[in-house]
Amino acid sequence: MSFYELFKKGHQTRNKAHFASIASIAMTDGKISEDEQALLQSLATKLSVNKSDMTKIIDNPSQYPIIPSNSVEERLERMHDLFDMIFSDQKMDAKELVLIKKYAIGLGYNSTSANELIQNSIEIYTGKISFNEYKYLINNRLKG
Repeated sequence: MSFYELFKKGHQTRNKAHFASIASIAMTDGKISEDEQALLQSLATKLSVNKSDMTKIIDNPSQYPIIPSNSVEERLERMHDLFDMIFSDQKMDAKELVLIKKYAIGLGYNSTSANELIQNSIEIYTGKISFNEYKYLINNRLKG
């Protein structure tokens, strides 16, 4: 097996594991809503998870362990995907909070960084950010 094939297989494995984490978040209340299903479809496409694998993963997401990334940007993107799923219904429940903390640690954040990232993300997703933070986010987005 070539190096490229090994890299590709590892990348696919990480994407499936990440999709399983997203599916677990979607199922914390015991069902997947239409909004959650649409987001799962979108993220499956983004992560190159085919329909067959998607079904297997949703049926048993616990078969896929969390696989951390060495890339700071990839870890943050994975957290973003998880928060998109959590807030697809505009709220976060206690089970989702427990899971997101577990996933943050599993992705490689230490406890302090994970808690800070989660708190900041909750404030952003619920619209509870200060004007200065809002201005900073907007200005940085306009520059980039």
